Amino acid sequence: MNYVIIGNGIAGLSAAESIRQLDSTGHIFMISDEPLEPYCRPMISLVLQGVLDPSKLPIRKSGLYQFLNITPVLGNRVVQMDADRKTLLLSDGQILPFDRLLIATGADPRPIKAAGSHLHRIFFMRNRQHVMDMLEALPETRRALVIGGGLVGFKAAYGLLHRGVDVTMLIRSGYPLSLQVDADAGAMILRELVRHGLNVRVGAGVTAFTGNMAVTGAVLSDGSELPCDMVIIGKGVLPSVSFIPKDKVQVDLGVVVNAHMETTCPGVFAAGDVAESVDIARKTRWVNAIWPEAAMQGRLAGMNMAGRSVACNGSLSRNVIRIFDLDVMTAGWNHPPDDPRFEILTRFHPRSNTYRRLVFEGNRLIGATLVNHIESGGILMTMIQNAIPISIPRRNLLQFPISPKSVMF
Repeated sequence: MNYVIIGNGIAGLSAAESIRQLDSTGHIFMISDEPLEPYCRPMISLVLQGVLDPSKLPIRKSGLYQFLNITPVLGNRVVQMDADRKTLLLSDGQILPFDRLLIATGADPRPIKAAGSHLHRIFFMRNRQHVMDMLEALPETRRALVIGGGLVGFKAAYGLLHRGVDVTMLIRSGYPLSLQVDADAGAMILRELVRHGLNVRVGAGVTAFTGNMAVTGAVLSDGSELPCDMVIIGKGVLPSVSFIPKDKVQVDLGVVVNAHMETTCPGVFAAGDVAESVDIARKTRWVNAIWPEAAMQGRLAGMNMAGRSVACNGSLSRNVIRIFDLDVMTAGWNHPPDDPRFEILTRFHPRSNTYRRLVFEGNRLIGATLVNHIESGGILMTMIQNAIPISIPRRNLLQFPISPKSVMF
């Protein structure tokens, strides 16, 4: 049996480990466009910050490929997939056949539409090499512009601030983390960012970059100009699906998979940031591009590829992040449409600077936002994940912290 895994992130690695547990003799080929063994991508911001050495990024001991008897195909990218012949064409011209295929290509940075985006010192922050390039440019960096108010943007801004760089964060929406939190929580986060020395511009984007060879400034959508000698683009990601034949494999935003992580093409599976599965809170398809889901989906895909039928009930978005002195946790669907079937409860406690927002649909909790005192967040996430019917007064769930007695059903 020829197993081919495209991508050696946590989804691809988890799949390979599952396959090898069930099939000790099958051939496993792992393709990656990076010439590296699997490493922890969420931790690259710590390398930028200067608190983690790049050598600490790998997530398994050296010799992983030999230990799992994997044939690595590194520094290569899949450019074409032939679903009928079950072959892959690689960027070096090599053709690789497969019996079972896992698409774990992750996601690529969302490009920015601005003149001058080809200039030097304009970076994405998606992989190890991106951060190494930033570090090389740091000695000549005095003023940096971070575009995007999401998790990647904040981590980039925090890392540069820690390095003593003057940082401006440019956010198109009215507040940071607008895809994760509501305006009230966003205002709390914005105040915290400004309080710790970050320059934040909201409601504006970039129309052009200026400079000769390297960037020296940015022209904003409000007509103003901002000097900068480094730019980091953190405008989100898009699933990496360019090589996939859409007439054979269903692709929406991501690669559509069933409960077994199998695509519409038999024998072809997908997992991680590229996969589109049922979202537990929304009850519809969604791409939840987070590390724990990628690991779980990879394990599940690997088991099914090796012949053990295992299903899951979907994926769930959740994040925990510390923003200076604020702890922020989100889980589930926090931005439902304006519809009577959704009920939203909030509570703000000014003395402890604590905020909680809960979203309900019918008799179940589907979304939660917690700012500070997030210790009880696991209870709320479990309620969302398992669709536990709520028969208690819902305001009990707004307590800081949640009392065990208040959630006894």
